[in-house]
Amino acid sequence: MPQDQQRVAIVTGAARGIGAATASRLAEDGMAVAVLDLDEANCAGTVESITKAGGRALAIGADVSQADQVQAAVGKVAADLGPPAVLVNNAGVLRDNLLFKMTEDDWDTVLGVHLRGAFLMSRAAQKHMVDQRYGRIINLSSSSALGNRGQVNYSAAKAGMQGFTKTLAIELGQFGVTANAIAPGFIATDMTAATAARVGMDFEEFQKAAATQIPVRRVGHPDDVAHAISFLASEGAGFVSGQVIYVAGGPLC
Repeated sequence: MPQDQQRVAIVTGAARGIGAATASRLAEDGMAVAVLDLDEANCAGTVESITKAGGRALAIGADVSQADQVQAAVGKVAADLGPPAVLVNNAGVLRDNLLFKMTEDDWDTVLGVHLRGAFLMSRAAQKHMVDQRYGRIINLSSSSALGNRGQVNYSAAKAGMQGFTKTLAIELGQFGVTANAIAPGFIATDMTAATAARVGMDFEEFQKAAATQIPVRRVGHPDDVAHAISFLASEGAGFVSGQVIYVAGGPLC
């Protein structure tokens, strides 16, 4: 595809896991992809895999909870790749603990990266989308939005992401911009491995135990989420907006 016709996507938290799988999938779909994470050096592997496959990718280092860094990052994407038309707000962190043990920093860090980060990235990117009269914003929620022991901060952030998404859909729809959320269930990533460690379980055993509670009898993988994001980011998804899609191997709500 000629560069002047190529859609540009930004994927946050794209150095590994769901973000890396999503960046690679969107590149396979023909998009130029900005691979954004806290440390630009950690994006090298994702960028290399995309460029080796013949795609265009750019590594960007930024803290999505910091407005000046977000503005600089989106500006660099627009200058080097072109104006962004797709934004995947995937960046996230865990600070799990029971409520009585949770610190203010645990709360602020999780809400800052997930919700503030999605707000800042969406605010910066939407101008480019409105100017193009085309855009796709996909936010990562979670099945934890329905409540999960030891994750009061994460659950609050992921539930907030759903309301944020629906409001973006209402505000931006008239400009050709859709907004949707993906809510993964159990996905085998470094973050779920950290949860297994927190509860004192071997990760393989943790996955096996989780699979027994999932109707399709397996845990999810980053590519499962990336496929769903690929659809929502596509030209054909223009009449899907304000939705929350649970990618969880069965019904959760």
